[in-house]
Order: sequence, then C-alpha cells, then structure tokens
Amino acid sequence: MNLKQLIYDWNNPEEDLFLPFPFEITDETLRDGLQSPSVRNPEIEEKLEMLHFMEQLGIQAVDIGLPGAGSKHYQDTLRLAQEIAKQKLKIHPNCAARTVVSDIQPIVEISQKAGIEIEIAAFLGSSPIRQYAEEWGLETLLKHVETAVKLGAANHLPVMFVTEDTTRSHPDTLRQLYQKAVECGARRICLSDTVGYAVPSGVVNLVAFAKKIIKETGVEVKIDWHGHRDRDLAVANTLAALASGADRVHGTILGIGERVGNTPLDLLLINLKLLNCIHQDLGKLGDYVNLVSRSCLVPIPDSYPVFGKDAFRTATGVHASAIIKAEKKGESWLADRVYSSVPAGDFGLKQRIEIGPMSGQSNVIYWLEKHGIPVEKDDIEKVLEKAKESNKILTDEEISGVLSQRARAI
Repeated sequence: MNLKQLIYDWNNPEEDLFLPFPFEITDETLRDGLQSPSVRNPEIEEKLEMLHFMEQLGIQAVDIGLPGAGSKHYQDTLRLAQEIAKQKLKIHPNCAARTVVSDIQPIVEISQKAGIEIEIAAFLGSSPIRQYAEEWGLETLLKHVETAVKLGAANHLPVMFVTEDTTRSHPDTLRQLYQKAVECGARRICLSDTVGYAVPSGVVNLVAFAKKIIKETGVEVKIDWHGHRDRDLAVANTLAALASGADRVHGTILGIGERVGNTPLDLLLINLKLLNCIHQDLGKLGDYVNLVSRSCLVPIPDSYPVFGKDAFRTATGVHASAIIKAEKKGESWLADRVYSSVPAGDFGLKQRIEIGPMSGQSNVIYWLEKHGIPVEKDDIEKVLEKAKESNKILTDEEISGVLSQRARAI
C-alpha cells in the first residue's frame, strides 16, 4: 500500500494556488522577535549560531537588527553583517528603520563597513487610529516616506517601504503612501498585520489591492507580508498571502515577538514542506528551535506543534495500539502517520508511547519490549494497575519500581 491509497486528501494540495509562484522567506527572529518583553537578548555568539542555522535551512533573507536603536544594537548588527560577508553566506540581510535619517544612516554605515548590500526596511504607521493617536496628517506621512526612501536610494541600497498596521489602514492612504514610496525608489512594499487583526479573506483582499496599485505605477515592485498572531491566525494568514501572490513572507522562530508574537516561522516552514511548496532539508529545524528557546529563555510548551514534548507522544491505549500495529508492519512512514498529520521522522523526531491512566496492555508490552524485558502477563497487570491508580504518566523509574517489587515478591 502507498500513502495515496491510505489517506484521502480533502485538501487537494495539487490545486493550492501558491504552488506555481516563486517566493522567499525572511527570518525576523533577531529583530522583531527580540521585541518581546519576555525574551532575553542573546549574546552575539548565539546570534551568529542562529544566523548559520538560517543559512543551513535555506532561508533567503534575515532581519539583522534595528541599528538606530542604540550602540549595542548597532554593534550586533554590524557583526552579523560582517559574518555574512566573511563567510559568503547566501542569505540576504535587511535592517529595520523608522522613516527618519537617524535610523537610515546607521544602516548605510554598516553596509559600507561590512562591504555588503543591506536592504532598508523603513516602517511607518499608516492606520487612522495610529494617525489619530500620533496627531499625524497625511502630508507628514508622505514627507517621512520621501525622506527615508530617497536617502536609501541615494546610497544605492534597496529599500522596502513598510506600512505598519496595514490591515486597518484606509485604501486611499495606502495608495498615496505606496505611490510615493515607489516614486522615490522603493522596490518592495510590505503589508503588515501589526496587531494580528486580519483573517485570511482580508489578507487576500489586501494583497490583491496592493498588486493593483503596483500595476498602476508601471514599476516592478515586490510585495512582502508580515503577520502577527494576536488572533492565532498568523500561519493561515501567511499561507493566504502566498496564495494571493506575495513575493516574500516573514516569521520568527517559536513566534516570538511583540505581545503574543509573530508568525511562527518553524511551523510555517513545516506547513510549506508538507504542502510541497519548499524542498530544502528541515532536519536541523529542531536544533534551531531549541537554540532559540535556550538563548532567548523562551520555554517550548509541551503541546507546541512538532517541537513540543507531547507532539509525538501518547499514553492513550487506542492511539498507542494503532501506532504499535503500524510499526509491526515494518513501515516507519506508516507508524509516523497513523495518528499524526506531521511525520516525525521527517524532522529528526520519533513517536513515543508512554504508560498512564488511559493506557492499555499494548502500551505496557511496547515499553517492556523497548527496554529488552521479557513480556510476562503478571508484569503487564501490575504496571497497568499502578497506571490506573495514577493521575499522571508513569516515569521509567516508577515502572521499573513496580517490576522490581513483583520480582522480589516472587
């Protein structure tokens, strides 16, 4: 039997709209991710290690910092840029900046010192609610756009103009801001769901609108999508952006970032891999996720998809029985999929069967066999008795204790 015979796919992946479109991914972990109020800002050595993981995973672009934020930010951004240049990495760096000279100039300096091109990601709040709070008029916004984009272009650096809170911005305002940015030399625009407001249909509408504006300019301009996860729709929204023709999408490892965070880049990569939209080896993705968790002091929830402790772990008798039967057929791919939509082995992981209150005999037999212990009926009964009395999963030590007590009784 093959996979297509065993799984009926209502998703119709061959019809997914974004499959024909080439696209890129930007890793925002080292900038937007570190804006989380709960994370630790990693040491530069840790950041460099993260950078190399991005390269190994085939990620095309990286936001290496906001150097205008202060000396430490400047120095770390410079060091990362120098590493990309020295090691001749394929990944393309960009830097965030407010649309002010004091943020743009440090990026120009770092680009010159490192000897590589750095894209300027110049951001500006565009929604009516933000304009009201800041007391900004449209003329003020247009002046900021002109100043920032022209400064970047004059220094021969690519500029991406980013509208903050795009998903709550008026189309007339967006039209004028994007037209001004393109007129001044921007060759990318970024649509930002800054507060995680969008739903997938809204993303489709917004990308279509942006494509229409770009077409009107007559200039070749690419579109980025940057999503946050306040409503926990970030991955779905990012896939919708790709389906609508976005050229590049952003995310952070473990979704770290402002408030509840950004699009979880690790989960986005896995979904894209399962949809056959990317083909790079993601075997090192778990190592990268664990590095970010350690370096940023971000614990991975047990129930976190794929990389959480419970992602491929079960103690339920029915589930365990199905996995065990699949394993006995000698097909690892079958055991990986009979109770999982994500094949653990593709990401360097494996199924785990535990013993707890909801377990059955198959769980205990599996544990005994895996530990090289002869399967005895009395052992099975004693371990199950202990499990049924417990309010949690039994540890290996607890199971061994039950077996040793029975051996002594004999």
